[in-house]
Amino acid sequence: MTIDRRGFLVASASAAALAHLDRLPGLPEQSPESGEPPARDANIEGSSIAVYTTADKTDYRLSPTGTLTFTKMGQPLETQICVFVDPSKRVQTIVGIGGALTDASAETYAKLPPDKQREIIDAYYDPKKGIGYTLGRTNIHSCDFSSASYTYVDEGDAALKSFSVAHDRQYRIPFIKQAIAAAGGKLTIFASPWSPPAFMKTNGEMLHGGKLKPEFRQAWANYYTKFIKAYAKEGIPIWAITVQNEPMATQTWESCIYTAEDERDFLKNFLGPTMKRDALGSVKIIAWDHNRDLIWQRASTILEDPAAAKYVWGIGYHWYEPWSGGDMMFDNVRLVHEQFPDKKLIFTEGTVDRFKPEDITNWRLGEYYGHSMINDFNDGAVGWCDWNVLLDEQGGPNHVGNFCFAPVHADTKAGTLTYTNSYHYIGHFSKFVHPGARRIACSPSRSALLATAFVNPDGKVAVVVMNRGADKITWNLWVHGNAAEVDSLPHSIQTLVF
Repeated sequence: MTIDRRGFLVASASAAALAHLDRLPGLPEQSPESGEPPARDANIEGSSIAVYTTADKTDYRLSPTGTLTFTKMGQPLETQICVFVDPSKRVQTIVGIGGALTDASAETYAKLPPDKQREIIDAYYDPKKGIGYTLGRTNIHSCDFSSASYTYVDEGDAALKSFSVAHDRQYRIPFIKQAIAAAGGKLTIFASPWSPPAFMKTNGEMLHGGKLKPEFRQAWANYYTKFIKAYAKEGIPIWAITVQNEPMATQTWESCIYTAEDERDFLKNFLGPTMKRDALGSVKIIAWDHNRDLIWQRASTILEDPAAAKYVWGIGYHWYEPWSGGDMMFDNVRLVHEQFPDKKLIFTEGTVDRFKPEDITNWRLGEYYGHSMINDFNDGAVGWCDWNVLLDEQGGPNHVGNFCFAPVHADTKAGTLTYTNSYHYIGHFSKFVHPGARRIACSPSRSALLATAFVNPDGKVAVVVMNRGADKITWNLWVHGNAAEVDSLPHSIQTLVF
């Protein structure tokens, strides 16, 4: 066995073991959340299970680590640890899993030698060579992860006559187009604004919060449709937009404050009608796009107004609670899912910490991702989008010094790449759970294991199980009275496919 540059343990049988995971399912052009996986025979006795593992203090990084076989078990004993899975009990349909294609990622990518550029694109977007990202986010003009603040119009141009995305053609647009090509020609992309142009805001600048001036609400709504159409002309279809990135945070970088009522009224009176008028009604609108803490208050205020709710496809949310050591507040997400089941939930941004070079190999980076992803999917999320896909050796570039971790960091001076274990933890989902998959019933019998499960459009089942403890756990994957014994190593994550 050998280990490749991304930390994958490669065995001679790996290609065959992964053959059924090497393609993206065909999906309707505008509906990545549609599709019904075929039913499967409940009698799985004798069926084989492929196991893939990432584990601390080992060489395993998304590595094939064995093949198991289902045998009859029947009723387990109380002393036998199990993860119970029922593929016939199906819940939400998955849109995709991926990360943000920001200016910072694109600029870092442009500084790499050609072989490393090819490597990073394949590592994320090629379903055979990498982890098969199918979802992406990008920024509408500048954000903190840009080298400087900029907009697409001249200052004071409320008529948007000067609108142009020429700035993005240098780095970001070519980067996104290469990602789309590597993903097989289709990548579900949503876009978010961090701030309107300075002249549209009460504080007269893009940074430090402020609010949208009432007299510019229509001009700002027009700005979204101009962006969507401009990117379409560049060959980048925009699947959805969010109303505002982090609308309750006054940041040192691009930011803009909306109360729940502000967002509701902008949606129903300006943004929604403008999208419809400009024949962009098929482009989804995602509300909130901020942390789990206020998600219920925001969702209920907007969605209880029918005139606003009719324009909302779903509620987006972020994850930054681990930075302060706080609870990750998954129950708030579940409450929104229970009370507004006709609206989608999508995780739109998160990263584990401020960048510290000495922590780049810290195992907690990946474990935070696994913990969040399992709970978010179990609470109803249809998509999960990480923050920057690639950052440099400082955790940037970032024009206000807000340096963060990414799953992959580039040393732009040496022309090398470092894959953190969060890349592999995300890969345990993105490589094996495809657009159109349905989450299925999955219940661990011990709290030491976290688990979730999906049935893909081709009928293959993927079960993701995480052991955050310091001890090995032996457990049984139990399906319709058949089971297979599994060993989960300390601080590990596994995907089991059958």
